Parts: sequence; C-alpha cells; structure tokens
Amino acid sequence: MRIIEPASKLRSIILLEEYFGIKHRRQKYYDSAPAWLELKSKTESIAVKFAREHYDFNYNLVFYDVTTLYFETFESDDLRKNGFSKDNKSQQLQILIALMVSKEGLPISYEVFPGNTFEGHTFIPVIKSFINKNKVEALTVVADAAMISTENSLALNENGINYIVGGRLGNISNDLLTQIDATIIRKDGESIRLPTANGDLICSYSSLRYRKDKYEMEKQIERARSLVDNPGKNKKMKFTKSSGEKMELNQKLIDKTVKLLGIKGYYTNLNESVANNQTIIARYRELYRIEQAFRISKSDLQTRPIFHYKEEPIKLHLLICFMALIISKHVELQTETSIKTFIHECKKITDARLKNKITGKEITMRASSTNEILKIIEKLNLLT
Repeated sequence: MRIIEPASKLRSIILLEEYFGIKHRRQKYYDSAPAWLELKSKTESIAVKFAREHYDFNYNLVFYDVTTLYFETFESDDLRKNGFSKDNKSQQLQILIALMVSKEGLPISYEVFPGNTFEGHTFIPVIKSFINKNKVEALTVVADAAMISTENSLALNENGINYIVGGRLGNISNDLLTQIDATIIRKDGESIRLPTANGDLICSYSSLRYRKDKYEMEKQIERARSLVDNPGKNKKMKFTKSSGEKMELNQKLIDKTVKLLGIKGYYTNLNESVANNQTIIARYRELYRIEQAFRISKSDLQTRPIFHYKEEPIKLHLLICFMALIISKHVELQTETSIKTFIHECKKITDARLKNKITGKEITMRASSTNEILKIIEKLNLLT
C-alpha cells in the first residue's frame, strides 16, 4: 500500500481490505510494532541476497549518501532534532537517514540517526557495520564530498575499505592549489592525480563546468559588490570580508575561485594501476543512482513528512518505506518505466462486483488488461 497509495498505517490497513480483500486486526498494529522492528536486519539480508541473485551484486561497488526527513512537529526528543535540512525545512525537527545502494541503485541497507548528526560522522560506522554483518572481504564505497576528512580517510584505510569520494577544492591548501593550477591542462577530458593526506586527489577539467562555475561566480561577485556598496542587514556573503567595521571584496578568495573554474576533484585510495582516472570519475558520476532512490522515497512513496511521534513507530515507518523502495526500484529496473507510470497502468485494471440480492451470489467482473500492463507483467516474469 505504501507503493500503490501512500497513507497512514491504519488507513493502509483499511485499503488493503478494500482493494485486495486482505484483512488485518487494526487494534493490534501499534502493539506489534516493537516486534516488527526486529525484522530490519532480516529485511536487509533479504535485500542483499535479492541483489546478488537478480543483479549480480558482489560487494565490489556500493554507493552511500544521507538525507533528512522532517516532522510536522516542533517538540524535540533524543531522535528528532534540529539540524541542517536537505528539505529546506530548517525550522522543523528532523532525522538523518543513511542509505546504501548497489551500482544499479537497488537499496541494500540503511540506518537512522538523530537529526543533528553531522553526516560525515555516519560514514564509517554504517560501512563497517555492513561489512561485518555480510562478512565482506573487499568493498569500494562511492560517496559525496561531505564524507571525506583526514579522520575518515585514515579509518577507511585502516579497515581495508576502498573509497571514491568527491573533493571540495575550495578547502584545499594554497600549495596544493598552486600545484593543481600549474599542472592541469584545461581541455575537456584532461585530468591529473596528486597525492594528499586524504588519498590521491584526481582533478578533471570540463569546459561545460567552466561556463557554469564562471556564471555562478560572477553572480555571487555581483551580489557581494552590491552588499559592499549598500551595507544592509546581511553581514556575511561569499566573496566579502570585514576590514574593521568596513565591508570589502575578498579578492584573495576570488583569485582562488578563478583558478578552480571548470575543475572537479575526487579522492580515492585505489591505485592507478587498479582504477585509472577515467574509471574513478565514471564511478563517481554514478552516485546519481542513490539520489534517484531518495527522490522516489520522498515523492512517490511519501516518506516525508513523518507524522509519528514515538521512536518505534518512526523506525517502523522507515522500515516499511525501505521495503517499498526496494520493490519500486526493482520494478523500474525491470520494466524500464517509472514507478508512477507503473502504478498508473495497474490502476486501470479494476474489478466490478455485482451481488444478486435474491440468491446472495456475488459476481466479479475484471477490466481487460491493457497492452502496456501486459508488457510490464512480461518484463517482471509474472506471466503464468
């Protein structure tokens, strides 16, 4: 029901009976919730097994990211906290969700953290837990720039975990910036590899990225100039700095930004003989698959906002959404259509029930299957 028609848990039970004739004792739902939470580990094991059997998942490559889910409440507790919101709901309480997916984007594991948790602090515990649970011998994890730090890179190396992580070049040292600026060839497809404390830093150049970066920089500089010329309530903005009580342009930061226009960075501990620069960049670009999973979860499955208030119902809601996300992603991968289109086609197949009031006999008449739904059923191997 989370896939077909997202609703409250109690309404979902009503719809199960109305749509499919499946009856459930409503009054026992929340009483059973604590026991159902014990199924999280089993659910993740089934997800991994399913990925191995249907998508040849072999642990070599996993993608990791986090997102936030907000609540329609302002009463905080140990789990629901204010923090940096990825939903632009900074005033509302939230939780942090860490998700791991296969290279196809199929969810295989997740974890829940308090809403004020720094996302970089989730990285090592979640990856190590996954490795220990599944007895993984070799794994390469791909994640965005928020996950890299000297502490995390050391922990990854100590635990024998390979990584490909985005690099925030705005934070690099002046010496490293000078080295990049002097070494990289500013032509499409060109890249360099430099050793750093966070692993090898691969930098690539793109003229398309150059135009985008330049456009964004010029807009920010224009706003900064406007603030300098007309001081107002905004006391801080990129490319500005305070000089006593006076605001002025930060020319040093502007010069640094100009040198990095069109350049994207990636950190890895994989040796170049194992994965060359082009392979590292290609793997990182596949990180969009986990972003797709979050989008499906938040929009089609309506994971947020969360209306539960106690920790157990909140975590049970997320477990249900995780299972629904696995099924939804499998449907999309097999049918090559969105889950929204899939549900739209399914809802065209309806039953009409006619009851003879004299005999009490009931007749069910089903609408004919459309060509589209027959193709979907065939791709899902559901034909008998």
